[in-house]
Amino acid sequence: MSSKESPTTASSDRVLIFDTTLRDGEQSPGASMTLEEKLQIAELLDEMGVDIIEAGFPIASEGDFEAVTEIAKQTKDAVICGLSRANYKDIDRCWEAVKHAKHPRIHTFIGTSPLHRAIPNLDQDQMAERIHETVSHARNLCDNVQWSPMDATRTERDYLCRVVEIAIKAGATTINIPDTVGYTAPRESADLIRMLMNDVPGADEVVFATHCHNDLGMATANALAAVEAGARQIECTINGLGERAGNTALEEVVMALKVRHDIMPYRTGVDATKIMNISRRVAAVSGFAVQYNKAIVGKNAFAHESGIHQDGMLKNAETFEIMRPEDVGLSESNLVMGKHSGRHALREKLRELGYELGDNQLKDVFVRFKALADRKKEVFDDDIVALMDDATTSAGNDRIKVKFLRVICGTEAPQSADLMLEIDGKDHQKTADGDGPVDAAFNAVKALVPHTARLKLYQVHAVTDGTDAQATVSVRLEEDGKIVVGQAADTDTIVASARAYVNALNKLLVRRDKSAPAEPIAAAE
Repeated sequence: MSSKESPTTASSDRVLIFDTTLRDGEQSPGASMTLEEKLQIAELLDEMGVDIIEAGFPIASEGDFEAVTEIAKQTKDAVICGLSRANYKDIDRCWEAVKHAKHPRIHTFIGTSPLHRAIPNLDQDQMAERIHETVSHARNLCDNVQWSPMDATRTERDYLCRVVEIAIKAGATTINIPDTVGYTAPRESADLIRMLMNDVPGADEVVFATHCHNDLGMATANALAAVEAGARQIECTINGLGERAGNTALEEVVMALKVRHDIMPYRTGVDATKIMNISRRVAAVSGFAVQYNKAIVGKNAFAHESGIHQDGMLKNAETFEIMRPEDVGLSESNLVMGKHSGRHALREKLRELGYELGDNQLKDVFVRFKALADRKKEVFDDDIVALMDDATTSAGNDRIKVKFLRVICGTEAPQSADLMLEIDGKDHQKTADGDGPVDAAFNAVKALVPHTARLKLYQVHAVTDGTDAQATVSVRLEEDGKIVVGQAADTDTIVASARAYVNALNKLLVRRDKSAPAEPIAAAE
């Protein structure tokens, strides 16, 4: 973002990027993030030039309120936005969280379609009155107010015009038009924005925004169509994370506007070279791996396998690539590193991959790198990214740590795991059987740390090719409505699995401690 440009002002060719990864993205089942992870993501979003960060839904929980408050205090440039329903209590709570920001925003919404009006049992006039009252209340607190008619694309057109006019008169500065259920199509998306801008009095005094879901696979197309019709703010998430099929993907709209500037002459303030780094980070903390064929950030986005494509690429990269890997922060080289590589080489490699580490951080990562290099002949970029993710998710103050694991597996049952955990500074050991080595290892963990959490997801992802490849394991646990994701990477899949399970348990303990004082873990012997 240029220092001369306001993060709240759009122009004829400037499109504001509103990122809701920390709010709508986190609403993906199982994508819950810790406070520290949210702060890291917010910092990366701010550094890459995102204009508005929707940091959370402050009324939803104490954890959400704390996260929005801390992000508001720490973010340097971006507008910090909180979501609130159309009532005074929500709006007041939202303001209490975002008021600490350099640029605060209140985002209030209400469902305006016939289906959504039936939920609070309001007729059109009653809802119109509530919109006027709540937007006015928000504006009395904050001079930057965004209003959304939820399920706008299924709202009667005349009523939509009416309530948008009311919100503008009440003081809304941004009018967001959500395609809440991913129902619309590009032409309709454009027509809707065009109609509102032409027919609603005062429409020329506010910024119109578009918020699209991907249920029919058209979120990015719908968002870009809205921009061509006059919208100047796109709501999106990293990797398209979000409820159901997800939201408009930030990386897709940013690169579409960049690559096809000839037919879409609009610009954003986003530094596209930082896309890959934040994509990897969001995938790591959310536990949602990026599909290989995902546009822009997928592993295969710049891979060419067919002979014709490879031949063309060797002669001229533009033959089959409309953008360069380095345009989105993907290192052009894949310099192989090994056990003889030094600390300086690792620092340079990390810098290429988008990581800037202090001396103490580098020292810790270098130890991990050397241990990995002793087990792998060649360490590739993806190995180092996995190593960094593993280092980030493994907190030094974890109450439970894997100290030792040995498994017996094969065709003869039962399979067993001998596990030692360090729990609150003391070692505890247990041997358990299971239906396979992973099940045995998990049973050993449960025997040592009794809990009622249910395993909702177990996922293994090979980082690179070869039998010595690292495996990144994701584990999702649920307990009393709390969902946590644990991750770990190791060349031994069973070790990675046990560490991921323990990582999830540590996060669960943190979630428990927020609602009750920390108690010693009753480790079973």
